[in-house]
Amino acid sequence: MIGLILASVIFIGGIVLVIFSSKYAVKHSAMLATALGISPLIIGVTLVSIGTDISEIFNSIISCSLGHGDIDVGDSVGSDLTQLTLIFGILPIVCGSFHIHRKDIIILGSCEVLSLIVIFSIVEKGYITRLNAIFMVFSLIIYIWLIYNSNKESIKHRIEILEISQPTKKKRYHFLIAVVGFVGVTISAYMIVESVIFISQAINIHEYIISFFVLAIGTSIPELVVDINALRCGHHGIAIGDIVGSCIVDSTLSIGIGQVFFPQSITAELAVPTVLYTLMASIIVIVIIAVRKKMDRKAGVLFIFLYFTAYFLLFIFIV
Repeated sequence: MIGLILASVIFIGGIVLVIFSSKYAVKHSAMLATALGISPLIIGVTLVSIGTDISEIFNSIISCSLGHGDIDVGDSVGSDLTQLTLIFGILPIVCGSFHIHRKDIIILGSCEVLSLIVIFSIVEKGYITRLNAIFMVFSLIIYIWLIYNSNKESIKHRIEILEISQPTKKKRYHFLIAVVGFVGVTISAYMIVESVIFISQAINIHEYIISFFVLAIGTSIPELVVDINALRCGHHGIAIGDIVGSCIVDSTLSIGIGQVFFPQSITAELAVPTVLYTLMASIIVIVIIAVRKKMDRKAGVLFIFLYFTAYFLLFIFIV
């Protein structure tokens, strides 16, 4: 019992640490890149696009290196579902209604749906090969190009915010803070993965399920914070680009990077139904937004309902 409590504390501590560490890692990496004269375009399509997904990326590498591919897939796919339903649903309830450009959601949503179809075709085999993983990782290049071209102004604005949010400091300062941030992310990812392994064994619940539901919520908190701040500042495009863009990163780089170095088998019996449900929920969310061209409390409640329906369906499936 004491061990379970300690593991839970470590899990929560790891989530808190990864949120703060990833924030500083991304911010000061962008500041360093700016100081070195790197194009805002390059910064925008790399650091800003994957910034809020650093936790999932490092979890993927750590979990696969320890031989637990289910944690990698569960966290990445669970983050997809959490962000597109729960996080998206919370936003209008907290921040009020906001409009969405149909073109943006169709382009970004199509990329997300396509990436989930690819994941389904791979996980149903019960094993992710290195070649499959490389394909998923490199497909992000195409998606990022589409993300940038459909959300160019929002990405540029986020770069401007990064550039003016702090007084000018030496490159060495930004480098050191960025290194400390990435070290913090690495340590927290290890804490999280080890605690998930221990908790799953202690309470006899599969680590895929814990990763899909519990861990995915923790690693999706950065998106919620970024998007609430963006909406309160009137930057609706940033919020939409971050949510769907993060889902695309989760469906490509986050799920594949660990498998590139350490290919793992996965529990297809759990992965297949969760990926299918995430795909179905994604299509519903994208169609509703594209038709209505806005997010309000009604849509928010529906999306949250879609999220919690996954618990019920998974319970029925297991029983």
